[in-house]
Order: sequence, then C-alpha cells, then structure tokens
Amino acid sequence: MTEETLLSVRNLTLTIPTGSGILHAVRGIDFDLKRGETLSIVGESGSGKSLTSLAVMGLLSKGIKREADEMRFDQTDLRSASPKVMRDLRGNRMAMIFQEPMTSLNPAYTIGDQLIETLRLHRRVSKAKARERAIELLEKVGITAAASRLGQYPHQLSGGLRQRVMIALALMCEPDLLIADEPTTALDVTIQAQILRLLVDLTKEMNMAMILITHDLGVVARVADKVAVMYAGELVETGPAKDIFAAPSHPYTRGLLRCIPQPGKTERGAPLGTIPGIVPSLIGEVTGCAFRTRCAHAQPACREAIPHHGDAAHRFRCIHPDGARSAETAEGEPV
Repeated sequence: MTEETLLSVRNLTLTIPTGSGILHAVRGIDFDLKRGETLSIVGESGSGKSLTSLAVMGLLSKGIKREADEMRFDQTDLRSASPKVMRDLRGNRMAMIFQEPMTSLNPAYTIGDQLIETLRLHRRVSKAKARERAIELLEKVGITAAASRLGQYPHQLSGGLRQRVMIALALMCEPDLLIADEPTTALDVTIQAQILRLLVDLTKEMNMAMILITHDLGVVARVADKVAVMYAGELVETGPAKDIFAAPSHPYTRGLLRCIPQPGKTERGAPLGTIPGIVPSLIGEVTGCAFRTRCAHAQPACREAIPHHGDAAHRFRCIHPDGARSAETAEGEPV
C-alpha cells in the first residue's frame, strides 16, 4: 500500500453458512483506491457487490465470516479494528449511501435531527453550528428552502429528495471515502442524471475517493476512473474505465456491453445482446471459472484453476490469453 493509496483490499473472502452448505459469496477480491478516484463495481444482482462494500464498512450481518490478507484504510487495519474504531470511522472518514433511503433514514426523527446528530457525534461543535452545516449541505445537494426541510420527516419527502438528504448525511463530516450502493435505483431518469452529476462534482470538490456500485454500464462510462467487473463473487476484470470500454477482455464484460446500446455502434432498432443462462450456485466447493456455464467459448480447462492475464493496471481471469476475442471475431460477433 503506497502513501497515496487510501483503501487497499487483498484476497477478501466472505462465506455464509446455510442449511445446504457454505455459501461462498465473495472470493479473492483485490483492489486499491486512491484519493480523488472513483472505482465502479459492476455486475448482475447477487454477484457480491453490496456485500463487498459492507465488508469494508464493517456492517456485515452476524454469521458472515470475513477473511482477507489485507484490508487497510489509510493507516487503519480494518481486519483487526475494534468496534469503537469502526464507529469512529463510519460516518466520519468513511460514509455510505444505501440503495433505499426510506429504509436508511429513521422515520421517527426529523431530517434536521439526523443530520445534526451525525456531525455532533464526530465533531465538537454546537447544535447551532451543526444546524448551519446541515443547511449548507442540503443547499449544496440541490434542496431548496433547506432550512424549512430540517423540520420534516423522511416520509414527507419525495424519493429524489430523500436520496439527496442521504447524500448530505454522508457528507456531513467530509469523509475521505464515500461508498454509493446503487444510489439511483429507485429514481426516474432525469433525477438519476442529477444525482450522478452531483456525486461526481462533490467528490472532485472534496477530493474524496468513491466506490460506486451499480449494474448500469451507462452510468459507469460517465463517472468512473476505474472499473471492477464482478461475477459470482469474483472480480473477472479490472482496469481503467477507458480501457474496459474500448477493449473489454473477459467474455462476461463483453457480454454486458452488448446488452446496452452504444452510441455510434448500435443501429436504431437493432436487437441488443443477451447473456444466456443463470448465475451458478455458490454453495459448496466452487472451482474453475464460474462463467463457464454461460460462455460460448468454454472448454474442459475452464473447470480448473483460471490464470490472470494483463498487467497491474488492466487484468482479467480467463483460460484464453486474449479472452476468446479472436474466436468472437472469427464468428462475426461484435467485440
């Protein structure tokens, strides 16, 4: 971990005991994040994206076993950090925006109470100063008549306003790391664009690192510096966003990209691509490439250990050194 690296994760593994056996939910996750960078973790529902973020925040449910060779946030080893240390970090230097603000905001307290409490928990400031900070951030996230909103309860706000409140809540202490877990899932398209632009502008203004979790590659293309493609609990490809979109290496990444219209490439009215099959069960022993049951280029060797290819900046896991790109080209499929 270099001095400029804010968060470093090595070989993160999460297992969950079930009645049918051990569920290997997350396996061998590696990534680094520097200050000011945005890392987007993408993949289908159930791939382990949210669990990975909850593991970093120390918010996993009881019964989930977390193991890692390294999980370091700045100078803090997250693997051995005490509950008190984690409480001091969460909401202060590490903050998270959850998928559904209505279940994250406390319905029994006003917006103002929740914003003010967050700041006063971590900073020695008066209630009046905390109230000023709350109004300032509500205005910064685009909420009009911010002072009057402080006395409202979450149910009195629209979905878009609640999401903006959640962003303001996460930013009350100017965190070094912001995790946004599908922050625009329940919002309409116009509000989605506003929220995403807001997050990008705030991370630049405050020099924050951000982990953006989403399944929307269109969103990723607009905001991410780095991309981590996740499938069945593993990272199958990681690299700079421009490289991932210009030259995707893993068959799964290319499959995802074929599922969305691409400006200048997809003809109007042309059918979009699909990925056949379903994500395999991760209960019991998991070996080889988890994508092999859905991959057109699978071979018997895909059941064995899968090597990494590429360099430190852009890596992918596949038995094919070129990710079977040559085979797709020969078949006339879009690459």
